[in-house]
Amino acid sequence: MAFFSRWWHQQTNATQDVVRDLVRQGRLEFANGGWVMNDEAATHYGAIIDQMTLGLRFLEDTFGNDGRPHVAWHIDPFGHSREQASLFAQMGFDGFFFGRLDYQDKWVRKKKLEMEQVWRASASLKPPAADLFTSVLPNMYNPPENLCWDVLCADKPIVEDPRSPEYNAKELVDYFLQLATAQGQFYRTNHTVMTMGSDFQYENANMWFKNLDKLIQLVNAQQANGSRVNVLYSTPACYLWELNKANLTWSVKQDDFFPYADGPHMFWTGYFSSRPALKRYERLSYNFLQVCNQLEALAGPAANVGPYGSGDSAPLNEAMAVLQHHDAVSGTSQQHVADDYARQLAAGWGPCEVLLSNALARLSGSKEEFTFCRNLNISLCPLSQTAESFQVTIYNPLGRKVNWMVRLPVSKHIFLVKDPSGTVVPNDVVTMPSSDRQELLFSASVPALGFSIYSVTQVPGRSPWAPVPHPRFQKPSSRDLTIQNEYIWARFDPDTGLLVEMKNLDQDLLLPIRQAFYWYNASTGNNLSTQVSGAYIFRPDRQEPLLISHWAQTRLVKTDLVQEVHQNFSAWCSQVVRLYPGQRHLELEWTVGPIPVGDGWGKEVISRFDTVLETKGLFFTDSNGREILERRRNYRPTWKLNQTEPVAGNYYPVNSRIYITDQNVQLTVLTDRSQGGSSLRDGSIELMVHRRLLRDDARGVGEPLLESESGLWVRGRHLVLLDKAQTAAVRHRLEAEKELLAPQVVLARGGGTPYHLKVAPRKQFSGLRRELPPNVHLLTLARWGPEMLLLRLEHQFAVGEDMSGNLSSPVTLDLRDLFSAFTITNLKETTLAANQLQASASRLQWTPNTGPTLKPSPCRLDPASITLQPMEIRTFLASVQWEEDG
Repeated sequence: MAFFSRWWHQQTNATQDVVRDLVRQGRLEFANGGWVMNDEAATHYGAIIDQMTLGLRFLEDTFGNDGRPHVAWHIDPFGHSREQASLFAQMGFDGFFFGRLDYQDKWVRKKKLEMEQVWRASASLKPPAADLFTSVLPNMYNPPENLCWDVLCADKPIVEDPRSPEYNAKELVDYFLQLATAQGQFYRTNHTVMTMGSDFQYENANMWFKNLDKLIQLVNAQQANGSRVNVLYSTPACYLWELNKANLTWSVKQDDFFPYADGPHMFWTGYFSSRPALKRYERLSYNFLQVCNQLEALAGPAANVGPYGSGDSAPLNEAMAVLQHHDAVSGTSQQHVADDYARQLAAGWGPCEVLLSNALARLSGSKEEFTFCRNLNISLCPLSQTAESFQVTIYNPLGRKVNWMVRLPVSKHIFLVKDPSGTVVPNDVVTMPSSDRQELLFSASVPALGFSIYSVTQVPGRSPWAPVPHPRFQKPSSRDLTIQNEYIWARFDPDTGLLVEMKNLDQDLLLPIRQAFYWYNASTGNNLSTQVSGAYIFRPDRQEPLLISHWAQTRLVKTDLVQEVHQNFSAWCSQVVRLYPGQRHLELEWTVGPIPVGDGWGKEVISRFDTVLETKGLFFTDSNGREILERRRNYRPTWKLNQTEPVAGNYYPVNSRIYITDQNVQLTVLTDRSQGGSSLRDGSIELMVHRRLLRDDARGVGEPLLESESGLWVRGRHLVLLDKAQTAAVRHRLEAEKELLAPQVVLARGGGTPYHLKVAPRKQFSGLRRELPPNVHLLTLARWGPEMLLLRLEHQFAVGEDMSGNLSSPVTLDLRDLFSAFTITNLKETTLAANQLQASASRLQWTPNTGPTLKPSPCRLDPASITLQPMEIRTFLASVQWEEDG
């Protein structure tokens, strides 16, 4: 809808009326209806839902119910995730059409007549809640060969006059009849689809339709001679309707369509990691958009119009929606286009910063000069580095309180830090060994869906290094190179500087683990295949990667608030391994780049963890940050794989986590962005952190993935969790939620003026009267209309995941007085994308070969008792009244 909405707003009223008529008559039908056709590997489920909601809302506002799409249509994404199908089912789609699937998979499906089946897209939701009829298009998204009539096609137009030397009508009709018969053999009903169009087509629509009109008339005329082929203009929804009427029983698919290969040695697994800086910026922007949406909902109209100007969440919402496109967050665009995606995000942040300022002033009762430090990842923040005193507002977008270690760049001083009640809290000033810069650390406690305001003041006249209360860094003097807190202990080899052992002190688990950085030499083609590594394709020239360095130069930092080992592997690869008090995971903050390519070799850099766990070829990855799928090396659940690339052919999308287990012990690595990952040998996990290539892989980008400027250097984090297998899910579910929706830090000089004369300013605020249970995630809280909010609540555990507690059980909430900033006066439940009322929504019913599924009977909506089943998301439109000041 991003393009269509632009076109729509440029049209005259008369043209808009014509389009509305065509939509009402069913002659113009929308398929999918998202703001974009999103990627399925590098996208997070929350961002997918947001972009679909935006597109479908535009259609509803513009065309009413007539414009609602009935089919999901993903004809270009490069592989398909199970979670995507689950989300589409929950949005109310009747079916799903796509174009790309693995060439071996397609061959098997044709043979077994399984080009169409029911996809059971959740292991937790009760069928048919996440069941989705799925159809593989016969020719990806292209017209059949020789039947393309447009500016970019070279096929000859249909000439019907037998006297013309160009006469070809009989030949083309015969060819078409053969084609229809051949294609029909691979589908189970007497209906089949031909996609007439492709990328960059209908530039000359007249040429297309003139020839299609002729083709339809000529082919159908053959029925007089006994032909059984009838051709008509149709739509995906009409085709689906006919399939449904056939009343067949369909086979069921329960896995996904990753990884995708379009030929031997051609695995599209590189884009899982391409442009890692853009992938991180997108994930960070998701966090900021949720904060922006929540504060707009909590502060009410005062967020949009206030002392700081016009606050608006729409520009960032639209920019984030555009970023979900299958050539955006995927990293598969040209450099200047990638730069433009980043520009759109940056432009969207501005109006949200105004909105945050208005909302924080309204909710805190104090108008401050708010400052947003967008460069904290490189330790830059002018206010904290120059001001003698300042205040730090920390906003927590989670439904539970968090303790968060605040890190701010400062000048060389001693500081006094006070919490919202004025109590002094411990702080440390740490010098960074790599840059000689100082960072202030203090732990902040922030209430659910709310903020805490801390004050920071320089202590005058005390030199920080006189009596050394804060040791700087030390070269490890003893042979003991370890860091530890109350839960985790980690040991490094004093000779190599590499991590070699990790212990969970709580559960008394000790695991030998070696972590190091390696690089694959990108293939430039060989005697087996000319395929090279590029933005889409990952193809190393050999199976074994090369170590960046056998050892790391190390520095040890130990204070009361942090313990760190700084590892320097090379001029372009370093890492800080970090433990804060109370933290139940090891944090690895890596910095990679610029990757040197002066030797003529493209490089694909991985972080690899090697352990002694006996994992039997199995590992586990998330699907779009939500449900978990089992992966097995050199194996596909639905066909016998002929593996042509033992490395690239075992890579899968890792949106938020990857883990291995021997059934007793589980090692989980959480990511801060989407990456490609695998377990290429038992006990091992690897994640691709950066790639820089010298050749184009001939899939349409037309330039090598060399990156420039900001994309050259990449910094990111891996969180490593060691747990007993039975309790591991509780840890990784809650930690991944905290990673995704980390607190937002806003600075101000302090000493602001009152927002409202009658109201005393407050240093702490929570938008909830009581915390949400740990298994409930507040997925969406956003403005929907002048007095209406969009609310989504999600059960974030799967069936059977929490083996020791009850977090995998259903959970019931009372919404009546849950929120403190507003009162819900009316509640309506909708489908996932909020474009249909749940009570009146219905989908086509299909019969799977696993037996009939029962449609759940609708129950009365009771705001006092909202029950969530494992992995269920419930969506509501809430009419609200905001609390008045005073």
